[in-house]
Amino acid sequence: MAMQTFAGDPGAFARFDLGRVPSPCFVVDEARLEANLRVLADIQTRSGATVLCALKAFSMWELAPLVSRYLSGVCASGLWEARLGREHYGGIVETYSAGYKPDEMGEIIALSDHIVFNTPAAKDRFAAMIRHSGRDIHVGLRFNPGLPLGEDAKYDPAAPGSRLGTPLERIDAEALAGVDGLHMHTLCEQDLAPLLAIWEHISPRIRDLAPHLKWINFGGGHHITRADYDREGLVAFLKRVRSETGLQCYLEPGEAVALDAGILVGEVLDVVENDGPNAILDISATCHMPDVIEAPYRPALLGEDGPAQVRLGGPSCLAGDVIGRYAFAGVPEIGQRIAFLDQAHYSMVKTTTFNGVRLPSLAVWNSETDALRVIRQFDYQDFKGRLS
Repeated sequence: MAMQTFAGDPGAFARFDLGRVPSPCFVVDEARLEANLRVLADIQTRSGATVLCALKAFSMWELAPLVSRYLSGVCASGLWEARLGREHYGGIVETYSAGYKPDEMGEIIALSDHIVFNTPAAKDRFAAMIRHSGRDIHVGLRFNPGLPLGEDAKYDPAAPGSRLGTPLERIDAEALAGVDGLHMHTLCEQDLAPLLAIWEHISPRIRDLAPHLKWINFGGGHHITRADYDREGLVAFLKRVRSETGLQCYLEPGEAVALDAGILVGEVLDVVENDGPNAILDISATCHMPDVIEAPYRPALLGEDGPAQVRLGGPSCLAGDVIGRYAFAGVPEIGQRIAFLDQAHYSMVKTTTFNGVRLPSLAVWNSETDALRVIRQFDYQDFKGRLS
């Protein structure tokens, strides 16, 4: 499959001094983050929908108070994210997992306001625990609309044979016993049109089931904060669903929360000449940006320009630890700083210490005030603590 290239928006990072932070380092612009949150809060206010932050995409809890100021809560993918949501974020904690461990379920019930199950059987298996907890928990069931509209089947939960969600045609009134709402998540970095197409596909069945339900959750993957997203259309759609079905609507943006709000700063460690220059960075695709290899995609480079084509790669032993070819004015110098754009979401939560490669530090910058704080630096003990 051809590697996709994403342009990214440098925004205020075009004037950020990369030498102000340790290397490697994720830097999040809290002013840009707040701008994204304002957009999402506006959608919430005007549509009447409930908007939650997907911690699986962006869980920098240093900024939890800011996120909580605008959104109604968080959605978690399991016990530890649920705990993080309860400890640091206000509002609703919704938890969904494709499979729950029985020995963790008691704590998940204690932490969560909504619990979404992947199958009716899983819902029934834990129904007594929820009932006896004494907590007013909303129980949800994830459905699969069976309409794959993603650009990459690997990332499309509606692809044939998907394990995520119960096929909608298999859900009936009996399956909905004890269920308050239905949940779906099938989009990935998409505009409104695919959501409308999915609704057209599923709406007859949802209308039939609506009398048994209180809400419907349209999950994440909505690129709401992208400049060209049809936000007016989204507001109209959410109002229409509420009017037609009587169901409260939920959205769970993740990437849209932190879109273009962060960079990953690194520096050149060495240059190897082999079929052109290969610059070795202290940033690793496999350790710090695994989607570069898994998707694959080519992240945008801040200030990329010039006639020299340079292959950028990481310091690990993995031959495929290659980020891509980039344009420079000349062959980069040892110690030269670089930065990849749009790295606040997903990259930060997927880092590993493979090969003992250092984890990037974490910093928060405010592009309006120029205030900068490095909030976390990692050392040998962080690597050692994962082993035994």
